[in-house]
Amino acid sequence: MKIVVNGKEKDLKAGATLKDALYGERHVDGTLVSVHLSTDKLRTVTGDFEIETTAGTMVVALADTPDAELWRSLIDSETGSTTRWVTKDIAAFGAFPTYITPSREEGSYRMHDVFFSLGGHDNHTTYMMIARRPHRRSYGAGTRLIGRVTVGRHLVGSMREGEKILAIRPTASEVSSENVIVTKDMSYRLEEGYSIDSHILVALDEASPASAEQILVVGSKGYIGVSDSTGSYMACRDDTDVSIPEEGHKVRGAGSVTVRCAGVGAGRIYIYRDKRQASSSHNSAGTLIRGHALAARASAGESLTVLTEPERVLAVGMAQADGQKFLESLGIRQRRTGDASDDAIIADQTPEMTMSALALGEAETFGVPKEKVFKVALDVKDAISVNYFKKVTGLSHKPIGALKTQFAFPGMSLTTFYGDEERSKNLYPQEPFKRCKKGDIGITNQSRPHHGLIGIRLQDSKEFGPTGEEPYGTNMVGRFAGDLKKLDLLEEDEVIYITEEEA
Repeated sequence: MKIVVNGKEKDLKAGATLKDALYGERHVDGTLVSVHLSTDKLRTVTGDFEIETTAGTMVVALADTPDAELWRSLIDSETGSTTRWVTKDIAAFGAFPTYITPSREEGSYRMHDVFFSLGGHDNHTTYMMIARRPHRRSYGAGTRLIGRVTVGRHLVGSMREGEKILAIRPTASEVSSENVIVTKDMSYRLEEGYSIDSHILVALDEASPASAEQILVVGSKGYIGVSDSTGSYMACRDDTDVSIPEEGHKVRGAGSVTVRCAGVGAGRIYIYRDKRQASSSHNSAGTLIRGHALAARASAGESLTVLTEPERVLAVGMAQADGQKFLESLGIRQRRTGDASDDAIIADQTPEMTMSALALGEAETFGVPKEKVFKVALDVKDAISVNYFKKVTGLSHKPIGALKTQFAFPGMSLTTFYGDEERSKNLYPQEPFKRCKKGDIGITNQSRPHHGLIGIRLQDSKEFGPTGEEPYGTNMVGRFAGDLKKLDLLEEDEVIYITEEEA
């Protein structure tokens, strides 16, 4: 029988399973797979309404309230009404009659809220109002929330008196809810004509290099987790301890991929299931070009195998010679610095971001002798402290990190390295150590003035940790697995390079 897998046709034996179909395909065990049983499309009405006016078209998402249902029943009366007045707080369309009971109750309104009001506390002169800014006020009808403008919000700010509602119509979307399943069951039996996607494929936006890199970093393990799932989007917050600059903004259509650059959850990745307007808090990071059903149906707690175009351009961790071949295969010229010998290990790359390196067509690779890249073994019991250590050293987004020596002196019992005082404010004290062994790595927690300082113990001690603090002021994160004698020879401000020891 013929099956389409990730856009390619395959011939499989009758009774074949998903496991058979995915042989040789990019797919991480335990992530979702979509199986398209047919290509029939269904047209469904959403809870959104387009309001076409002489100023332009906006979309209102109805609230789950009786007033939203009342508004829906009054569409014929509302069509043709005009903006009778516009203030700094509201734009009011009307008037039309209703049976709303007058009320002097004061309401609290967010910007772009849509609600009913009564002119002169008379329900024969009912208005549909749109809030132009957050405010509190009584409009004669109590708080009668209809919904919220989600698309075309710029029209609310520029609305003038005399604008007319030309039409109000429900929006509709095409879905395939009846003909697609998503599953992790590799024993699922296939039939002739089925189409399978084992991953999502994202075309990255070259106008947003930092946001594209966030997707590449989060997806470097081969998959992304689904932390949030709503009717409008799925989101991944696997790494929100990042700083993302404001980059390009676009209307967020179905399949749009964005990265939040401002507000709570900066660094969160969104894949949209429904159209939303452009937002200055969301950078356009890419577009979904395969795996739409996976993104549309994934639930919170699930995960999706992720591929990108282009794939990540990072030579860190490779030998200089291997890095040259890798970069040249992508049309990027290598410029070697530091130890330029073929077998030296690339400890740093400039530019590091994929889209920037591709745009420049050149990358500088800084090499160090292999014996100067030290191994560390991290203990994940204290996830917050380990995350801090990885962020400070760079191990959070590349295979080789760096530590800059803060204090070192031959014969001392420890060596300390610079941290990040601002980032370390949430390093709360953990269970105090009973004995600190030679080679232990620790961080001064926020109970001490020098919080964030990183240290490696060079001698055993029951009293003091890797940074010289007592047990309560120290959070342990792992062990130095390299040659400790070489740390005794370090000078202040000297940089050492580290990589995680393979489990």
